Formats: sequence, C-alpha cells, structure tokens
Amino acid sequence: EEASRAPGGQRGTSKMAIKCVLMVNKQGQTRLSTYVDWMSIPERTALEAEIIRKCLSRAEYQCSFFEYRGYKVIYRRYASLFFVVGVDGDDDNELGVLEFIHCLVETMDRHFESVCELDIMFHLEKAHFILEEMATNGFVAETNKASILRPLQLMDKVSEESIFKRSS
Repeated sequence: EEASRAPGGQRGTSKMAIKCVLMVNKQGQTRLSTYVDWMSIPERTALEAEIIRKCLSRAEYQCSFFEYRGYKVIYRRYASLFFVVGVDGDDDNELGVLEFIHCLVETMDRHFESVCELDIMFHLEKAHFILEEMATNGFVAETNKASILRPLQLMDKVSEESIFKRSS
C-alpha cells in the first residue's frame, strides 16, 4: 500500500498537470504546439509569443523554469530547438518535467535517428503521436521508449507494405 502513495502521502501516480507543450526554433517559430485545455487561436498566439520571448531572452546560466500567467514554464534547449512545457500550479516538480522533456527528445531521437527541426516539420503527425503516447490528458502516461514507438513502427510497416503491394 505504501508503494502506491505519491510523495506527501497522496494516492496516485503523478500530480503533474501538463497544460501545453511547444517545440520552438531559435528564431522563435513554433514548430509543434499542443494544448490540454481549449484556448482560442489569438490566445494561443499571444501566450506562445510571450513564453517564447521569455525563453529566448534568458541567459544559459539562468534556471530553465519561470512562472507566467499561472503556468510554471519549464524549457530545455536541444541543438536548435527549444522544448517548452507549461504546467499548472505550484506543486509540480520542475526536475520531473525536465526529465519528461529529456525522455521526449530521446524517444524522438530514436525514431527519427537524431531528431532535428526538419523532422518535426515534415513528420508533424508522428511528433504529435509520440507526444500523445507519452502524455494523455495532461498527465505523463508512458516513458518506456519501446512501448511508445511500437505502434508507430507498426504503422510504418503497414504503410510500407501497402506501397509495395500497389507498385507490384
């Protein structure tokens, strides 16, 4: 029974409530965005612009999280891409979110063989699929890379087989 209790004595697995995930290049262009709660396009655009501006203006020696409009924003830069996660409230673990971001990047690296901005742009549906396999309804659902990528590998295999059948 004790093993099923989260820190603080509460039952459940994760209290982390992810509200949005953004992938942004160094020029501030959003390459992928997903939101848990509905938000109008003008609201999203304004929110993304301000969060991205804050991320890009921070020095490398500054910590990689800050608060903005009730969100706790945690980000990490990998090569030319910023991976930004907005979580709800004060009780979330920033290091846990950084670990989620790292797992997301490793999973995408494994699938795309060293993920880059072009992979995200040209295979946006696959990037969204990986993200949705990892986080469902704002909560981390899966972190096992093999389990996350297995359905995608099966879809790729079926797609290849159907192409070969048509060409022969």
